[in-house]
Amino acid sequence: MQPPPGGGSQGQDAVGLVGKLRAVLRVRDFRRLWLSTALSSFGDWLGLLAITATATSLVTGFAAANFALGGVLLFRLLPAIVLGPLAGAFADRFDRRKTMVVADIIRFALFASIPLVGNLIWLFVAQFLIEAISLFWIPAKEAAVPNMLRKDQLEPANQLSLVTTYGLTPVIAAIVFAVLTSVGGRLSSLLPAVDEVDLALYLNALTFLVAAVVIWSLPSISGHRAAGAEAPKENFLRSLAQGFSFAGHTPLVRGLVVGITGAFAAAGVVIATGQAFAHALGGGDAAYGMLFGAVFIGLGLGIAIGPSVARDLARERIFGVAIVGAGVVVLLMALTFTLWIALLLVVVMGFFAGIAYLAGFTLLGTEVQDEIRGRTFAIVQSLVRAALILSLAIVPFGVGLIGRHRLDLGVVTVPVTGERIMLFVAGLLAVGVGVLAYRQMDDGRPVPLLADVVTALRRDTTARRRLAGGGVLIAFEGGEGAGKSTQVRRLQEWLTNEGLVSRATFEPGATPSGAGIRSIVLDRAHTGIASRSEALLYAADRAQHVHDVLRPALDAGEVVITDRFIDSSLAYQGAGRTIPLDDIRMLSRWATEGLQPDLTILLDLPPEVGLARARGRAVADRLESESLDFHQRVRQTFRALAEAEADRYLVLDARQTPEEIAAAIRVRVAELLSGLPLHTIAQSGAERGAVNGSPSDGHPATAPHHPHAQTGSTPQLHP
Repeated sequence: MQPPPGGGSQGQDAVGLVGKLRAVLRVRDFRRLWLSTALSSFGDWLGLLAITATATSLVTGFAAANFALGGVLLFRLLPAIVLGPLAGAFADRFDRRKTMVVADIIRFALFASIPLVGNLIWLFVAQFLIEAISLFWIPAKEAAVPNMLRKDQLEPANQLSLVTTYGLTPVIAAIVFAVLTSVGGRLSSLLPAVDEVDLALYLNALTFLVAAVVIWSLPSISGHRAAGAEAPKENFLRSLAQGFSFAGHTPLVRGLVVGITGAFAAAGVVIATGQAFAHALGGGDAAYGMLFGAVFIGLGLGIAIGPSVARDLARERIFGVAIVGAGVVVLLMALTFTLWIALLLVVVMGFFAGIAYLAGFTLLGTEVQDEIRGRTFAIVQSLVRAALILSLAIVPFGVGLIGRHRLDLGVVTVPVTGERIMLFVAGLLAVGVGVLAYRQMDDGRPVPLLADVVTALRRDTTARRRLAGGGVLIAFEGGEGAGKSTQVRRLQEWLTNEGLVSRATFEPGATPSGAGIRSIVLDRAHTGIASRSEALLYAADRAQHVHDVLRPALDAGEVVITDRFIDSSLAYQGAGRTIPLDDIRMLSRWATEGLQPDLTILLDLPPEVGLARARGRAVADRLESESLDFHQRVRQTFRALAEAEADRYLVLDARQTPEEIAAAIRVRVAELLSGLPLHTIAQSGAERGAVNGSPSDGHPATAPHHPHAQTGSTPQLHP
């Protein structure tokens, strides 16, 4: 069976990512914060270039210049060890908007003071203070972003922010700095008292002042500790202890801390050995520059396209697997003797590192509560800085002590050098912490890791379902009168005609106990049911539905079509009844034991049109009798869910003719089933003599199998 014509999965991934980024940027406050952060990031990279240039220009001699450069880098890292956790506690206790604005104003003043003072000692002091202030800004910002967006929007938001910070702004800053330094003579004639480096520092300072003004206009980032709110009673020391206790006793966070810290320690080894490694490969400073640039290329690619490559893997698994992958690549680098191979490996290493970095930050934002998020970010930040400092400080001594030797193996002589041994140690370290992080964070999924990775890379969603113990689950969703029952019946008939075993079912009421629940939740006489009681009744029906109908059919390898599933509860009980979506999602996940559809077909229809259809057929039930505003919220939630998981959804305009809708559904379902061993399904159905059902009239109905189901051959799906 061939997939239907149309764009491939890579094109769909690109379109899906663009759509998610557009949706994120439509959130006004996040868009402004992102632009402000991008401006500050540009200023920070420009400031780093200008400060290092200033440091070397304030001293004379090669050794003194290198000591000054090393001092600047050291003073950038040191504050985090002492002040990082304190800054995190501050972000969790005080108004985050005010914290960020004050921090930006202070950074503006400090950067502007460096060229005015023109002294190396003040340069070190100012750099230390700037980094210390930044430590208060970073956790406040990172902890505020999840409050602006839906949880499903956090990963594309992180992709956008990280690519901007580590891919776009450093390149722009380097270009601007190069332009400023290349036209230095002309600037001197226009501004006699300001050289090109001073101008870069002033420009950098101005970016922070502009950022402060923008952030002040965003009250939504204040967080739970908004102005005028009651301050927590615990003191700073107790607050810090609570943060460390949370990080140490929460398995997911503990795995993140171990993985990120170990990965950055390994990264520090790679950085510290980079120059010696480049010379060992027969290159000079140019080769070192190429290796350095290759890291950022790989990092940007990993952040930008990594989630699309492994989109079906849980982030808890992606994190540990990516760190292990980076470690394996570093091990290979230690054994490499050719520059172009080393460059390729560095890009691959950066790619894995980017995937892990994005997954880690996304998990911190989505899985850590707002009240402690700032401390968690700050603790991770402090440990990362400490790991980098230790690596940068210890590794050069190790490289020097080991020295350069050659091992004669008879047939060949192998160079044994300090930088290669240190790289090998870094690779082992990364592999080890990746395995530890995976063991801490993996939640015992039924799919073995290797099979999970392989099927995710192949985009074989059907194979993933079968690995987890089931066939294929297709859910129809939509408002009242959208025509779901009609399309369920048409799809089942088409699948049966193609020789597949398919089962149609519905919610609520597909089981004997569910029928009783259906009579309660849809009967207009039961108007006094509390919203949470209603949600629990639907969850009870769904739990029985999964136990009696869905799981047995999926385990038998059938194609199961259900008229409504979890997303209906999210839309009706969540948005309609205004119950927090996370509560409904948690309840549904527990009721279904984590079962999710392979494909959700949303028949989208304006509520006024759908209600007119539904009420024209029969007496309106309890849900159909709700207000138009209720059904508008339901529709908006369905659309938001589809936007958040575009890969899993097929959204169709239900105002089209039934034939047009059915044709579009057949194309998408044929694509979904393209990797399925269909002859197995056909044979198993024939052997069981299974009975198919249709929800068209609200009750299961029987239909004979198509003769093709008994042939045992692989059917061809013809949309």
